[in-house]
Amino acid sequence: MNQIACLLLLLQVGLFAPAAAQHKIEGIITDKEGSPVIGASVYFYESYDGTSTDTLGLFSFETGLKGEQILIVSFMGYNESRLPLNLDQTPEYLSITLREDILQMNPVVISAGNFDAGAGSKGEVLKPLDIVTTAGATADIAGALNTLPGTTTVGEEGRVFVRGGDGEETRTFIDGMAVLDSYATSLPNVATRSRFSPMMFSGMSFSTGGYSAEYGQALSSALILNTKDVATTERTDVSLMTVGTDIAHTQVWENASLAAKVQYTNLAPYFAVLNQRLDWNHSPESIEANAAYRYSKDDFVLKTYLNGNHSYMDVNHQVIGEDTKLPTQVRNNYLYMNAFVSDKLSDKLYYRGGVSYTNSGTLINQSETRIDENLSGLHLKGAVYYDPFNTLTINAGSEVFINEIAFQRPGESPAENLDLGNRSVLHATFAEGSWSAHRNITIRSGGRLEYNSRIGQWSFDPRVSAGFRLGEMGQVSAAWGIFRQRPRTEFILRNEHIEQEKAEHLILSYQVTKQERTLRVETYRKKYSDLVKAGPEGMLGNTGDGYARGIDVFWRDPKTFKNVDYWISYSYLDTERNYLDYPQASTPSFASAHNLSVVYKHWFSALRSQIGLTYTFGSPRRYNDPNLPGFNSEKTNAYHNLSMNVSYLMKSNVIVYFSMTNLTGRKNIFGYEYADAPDQNGVYASHAIVPPADRFLFLGVFITLSKENMLNQLPNL
Repeated sequence: MNQIACLLLLLQVGLFAPAAAQHKIEGIITDKEGSPVIGASVYFYESYDGTSTDTLGLFSFETGLKGEQILIVSFMGYNESRLPLNLDQTPEYLSITLREDILQMNPVVISAGNFDAGAGSKGEVLKPLDIVTTAGATADIAGALNTLPGTTTVGEEGRVFVRGGDGEETRTFIDGMAVLDSYATSLPNVATRSRFSPMMFSGMSFSTGGYSAEYGQALSSALILNTKDVATTERTDVSLMTVGTDIAHTQVWENASLAAKVQYTNLAPYFAVLNQRLDWNHSPESIEANAAYRYSKDDFVLKTYLNGNHSYMDVNHQVIGEDTKLPTQVRNNYLYMNAFVSDKLSDKLYYRGGVSYTNSGTLINQSETRIDENLSGLHLKGAVYYDPFNTLTINAGSEVFINEIAFQRPGESPAENLDLGNRSVLHATFAEGSWSAHRNITIRSGGRLEYNSRIGQWSFDPRVSAGFRLGEMGQVSAAWGIFRQRPRTEFILRNEHIEQEKAEHLILSYQVTKQERTLRVETYRKKYSDLVKAGPEGMLGNTGDGYARGIDVFWRDPKTFKNVDYWISYSYLDTERNYLDYPQASTPSFASAHNLSVVYKHWFSALRSQIGLTYTFGSPRRYNDPNLPGFNSEKTNAYHNLSMNVSYLMKSNVIVYFSMTNLTGRKNIFGYEYADAPDQNGVYASHAIVPPADRFLFLGVFITLSKENMLNQLPNL
């Protein structure tokens, strides 16, 4: 949560000029015909000092940077230009020529169903820094992604629910390598958070469907995160927060860097000030360590990352319909490691590969019941990019997933002991080609071949997408594909022969981008099959099915109003499922027909401050009341949440940050839970599912120690 400090988007637009000497950088950007390039981005690498070219292709800005720096010039449809400059000498007037790249001119700026973000991405919609500048997201990746179209806010979960899919249907990848259990351990009906800080990433791709054949084992969505490159500045960051503290340090060498951080979180002081609805014996407490080593020389890149976490909490769980409470202790030990390499074998051939390992052990003690669950996974991948000629790119590779599950629950007698385990190996090969048939037409097609050793089954999933450029700014794109995913852990333990679930995606989208303003409209249909469903006597099988269809609208405008950036997302969702223990097809309890998010950011240079506001709306969700006839026939009230944050740059290296969720204190109800059996009057007792507290407040002071103390906690691990 300390990464909320990076909220100062103020620095991104250069509102606070440092006291150091300024260098003026000016020049002109043209194409090979000598015509001015209007709106090209001109900035220094790993810096927010820069500007855009005007209607004559001219640019001019000041910077406090020193020494050897790299000036980057980029514009959609042209090859990126990188120019080394020595700022200790007076830079001369610059004249830079950009050359057109037909592959960058292709209309699939953002593939159907895909939101790209980060350095060098085409058609940026949401940058990693936006995640920590969004009020209400509390610097959580899932929290910020839930302000994009295609998602549903499910307040009691905190996960990303995409287009009628549940929170288990989104898979996270870091540098192309899979992550298991990517959310922190929590209690039932208490929102969780992503385990990873958004500021360790230079770019991300959030796909709401139709994604590349390279990514499998994700039924509805893929979140693809790319870590940052070698750091260039040594620094130490210290964070003092109402929920804990942390310290981080980055060490830099000629071609490498090492960043490490230790964070301690304890919510006991916070809960002592703000009352909670839960009866805590031991408030959530955790200690976390991160380390990232990065090496780059010529075209060779090596990245390694480690995340380890230990968490503990103890709460008295209220039994529905009874006066008794059950002491419930939850302990989790988590470890994630990955290593990624890439290199250039020739002018047309690149290779990349990596390995990731995840281990998550959870121990639950509730009264006399003890549950010990361990989940581990190993992912190995090797792939190549091949450009046989300018209009064709081939991406192909192979990978192996090895997953192991162990579950133990001691019983009162040996016969009641549960000691279950399962090990599965999945082999996959993928290949796809992107062909620019014309500067206004691009086609990408391929497929994914998998063998699942657990069930001894082969499968082939074709995927295809196409893009058509309309004029200079707009594009139409479409995508179709088959996607599979292994069932949840508890289902595999109950039936080790259960098959993978399947979804078919069909997407059509239109997007127009003009002067950094983006409008996007997308419609889709998703058909589910082979979903897990309980049959006679509770036996699980793959007889479930369902559908989801809808329309998403996104508008972002950082230009119309001075010092204001805002975006609006709206989604309409129509979905039904016949799965799990559903007696008939019905809208799932996690789905809302209408979802709206409005995100507003306004920075004030005179006050050295930024204010952010986020309003979120979700239409009523269904729930099942066993006391009434029918299934899932009842509805909650609509969900409303207005959140805010304020950032203040006390000094060039000191940030003070405050945030509050649910400003109005609205009593949001996410649904109702019912007892397993009726009472003596035949009535099923119930209680409302509500947040542990109506509001969440956060206050932090973030200090950065570096040369000349001119840096603050900008994107660094």
